[in-house]
Amino acid sequence: MIITLFHPAPLLRLVAVGLAVCAALPASAQPQAAGLTTNDEAGFERIFDGKTLTGWEGDPQYWRVENGALVGEVTATNLLKVNSFIVWHGGETRDFELTVEYRVSDGGNSGINYRSVMATNFGPWAMRGYQADIDGKNQYTGQNYEEKGRTFLALRGQVARLEEGKPPAIVASLGSADDLLGVIKNDDWNEYHLIARGNVLTHILNGRVMSVIIDDDVKNRAMTGMLGVQVHVGPPMKIEYRNFRLKKLGQGT
Repeated sequence: MIITLFHPAPLLRLVAVGLAVCAALPASAQPQAAGLTTNDEAGFERIFDGKTLTGWEGDPQYWRVENGALVGEVTATNLLKVNSFIVWHGGETRDFELTVEYRVSDGGNSGINYRSVMATNFGPWAMRGYQADIDGKNQYTGQNYEEKGRTFLALRGQVARLEEGKPPAIVASLGSADDLLGVIKNDDWNEYHLIARGNVLTHILNGRVMSVIIDDDVKNRAMTGMLGVQVHVGPPMKIEYRNFRLKKLGQGT
């Protein structure tokens, strides 16, 4: 993986960044050609059966199972006032890897929340926490966005370091946002691969690293929390997810 540094920095800082990124990227998750997936199945468990919503809870007027996929749909007759999530109740996400395929409508907006909490002061199915962003126009897809929190943490193509009370510090580049855009397939299935290990969070899409954050904001970061996926306020939209696979990483992995 080639990382372009923006500014000179002390050697120890550069080493720390390099180690953090490498720690987030085991050999099975190093950048690959677009569309390739890892063959490493060890430790992964399926958390969606493709037939029912067993283990998941959300507003049934927006979520259903169809053709083996978890489908979220907003229509002209049930537009949202607050983003709504369906939440996995099989455990919490701490240190983990998650792979899942998604397909989103052209005007759709969704995301995969992890290490998150319910934000019921906004609505019964609202969440707050880290999000692997998804949108049909692919303006935001691949970035790390903190829903109802610190908002934009790392845009597509960025390695960002977070500290309390400061904007994200962009310490390295994974490539331009436009170059990485070419990896994303429109109106087709894409595969997200998320890796959370300690305070390093990595978003990989179709075999390419899209964003990395090193969260040194001890006050505001989350080290554990819930997993959920989103339908977003706005015009009618549809999002489909399939093949959810979760691998819990032990301490020191």
